[in-house]
Amino acid sequence: MALTYSKMLDLETELPRFELPNVMNDSIYSTLNLKDSSTVVMIICNHCPYVIHYHDEIKRIINSYSNKNIRFIAISSNDIINYPDDSPDKMKKLFNDLGISIPYLYDENQDVAKMFKAECTPEFYLFNNKNKLVYRGRLDSSSPGKNQEITGKDLRDSIEACLNNKKIDQKQFPSMGCNIKWK
Repeated sequence: MALTYSKMLDLETELPRFELPNVMNDSIYSTLNLKDSSTVVMIICNHCPYVIHYHDEIKRIINSYSNKNIRFIAISSNDIINYPDDSPDKMKKLFNDLGISIPYLYDENQDVAKMFKAECTPEFYLFNNKNKLVYRGRLDSSSPGKNQEITGKDLRDSIEACLNNKKIDQKQFPSMGCNIKWK
């Protein structure tokens, strides 16, 4: 594992347009026609200890906001040849085991990760209902082994501000975690 920080995609960037397989239901998920609600995109993977550290909080955030005009999408872009724990069948098993029912997309050619300028897992992006990026970075200041409460504060505060049409704090911190496993 190489500790890596996110590059912080420019705010106001439009939600990238892509179509990827959703391993949860074997369909193609498309962002081409998304509108009228905000979107949280999570670049994650199965085996990263930083992502595993956040599993319960990710589930709590999804449960807190999925009925409040926020859609959630998870994407894994890791090389599954060298990291078979991140394969689509194991992605589906993990989300089923966790009881998470959002789309979990497999970015086999890694083009979508590049669109997001993703560098690590996890990375979190919040797009408003006009598909403009309003938050990118970490979930909160905790990390594995830090003995700090996991709150999801950074992402939660941004979601709340977005839902209430309030200004989102421009002081945003990069996420940190395992580097994306590029082919």
